[in-house]
Amino acid sequence: MKKEKTEIFTLGHSPDPDDAFMFYAMAQNKIDLRGYRFEHRLEDIQTLNERAVRGELHISAISIHAYAYVAHKYALLPCGASMGDGYGPIIVKRSTPNSQLRKDSRAGGTTSNEDAAAREFLIGKKIAVPGKMTSAFLALQLFLGEFDYLVVPFDQIFDALRNGQADLGLIIHEGQLTYAKSGFDKIVDLGKWWKAQTGLPLPLGGNVVRKDIPKPVRHEFSEIIRESIDYGLAHRDEAVRHSLPYARDMDTELAGKFIGMYVNEFTRDYGEVGRCAIRRFLSEAHNKGYTDAPIEMEFVE
Repeated sequence: MKKEKTEIFTLGHSPDPDDAFMFYAMAQNKIDLRGYRFEHRLEDIQTLNERAVRGELHISAISIHAYAYVAHKYALLPCGASMGDGYGPIIVKRSTPNSQLRKDSRAGGTTSNEDAAAREFLIGKKIAVPGKMTSAFLALQLFLGEFDYLVVPFDQIFDALRNGQADLGLIIHEGQLTYAKSGFDKIVDLGKWWKAQTGLPLPLGGNVVRKDIPKPVRHEFSEIIRESIDYGLAHRDEAVRHSLPYARDMDTELAGKFIGMYVNEFTRDYGEVGRCAIRRFLSEAHNKGYTDAPIEMEFVE
């Protein structure tokens, strides 16, 4: 029997069905944790981003946007990514009988005319956003430029639109699937736009590990998390059932669909395409002045 390590490592992730799915095997001891002990900290992504800036957690899910601010403290794990391959955060407005813009039901990328119409519609509107360090916020900056915004917890954005605090909402997580049922129209899908512009998936979230942890331990953490992801994919039904308590306003079918969107081949490993997507995303942000310094990515090998 392996001797259990005495130190407890903090592991932060969002209380969302895709993260619950990824970490199911670790949380329920379904795989060999190699004697390591992990304390799971479930917090919204903006809180996790802020904690990473302070270097508080040993391992954490963060927004790829936030990596620009923590690269000196954390290395990216090659597994656990949330990538929107032709889909991603969306801008919504309250539904009206004569909506000016309707959601685009066609497959494929957006056209320049559609992008221009969306930008024209967004100009001058106050947009409720789920946090300034989220990748969704950065993607909207790349799409629109500067805009008026109100920071609201991600699960309260629909309410902010209903009570008139904001004109539009930047929607992440399950709202990407439930917005129509909740009474909203989609104006633009930022993941679809990014794919049309770059041919790349939109890098939204990733996992990081503190650089002050020895490299061999970091490597073992990476292997454990990948094994947890693989276990969930191999035991999909039970992992989805475990995730349902975190699936706000979603039944089993919809939760399974959402998990399928964000737990995929990029989640097991970014690969060269995923790494290229991060470089492009953060390089464009730096070139347009939205992040302070060029980022040198460091992955755990």
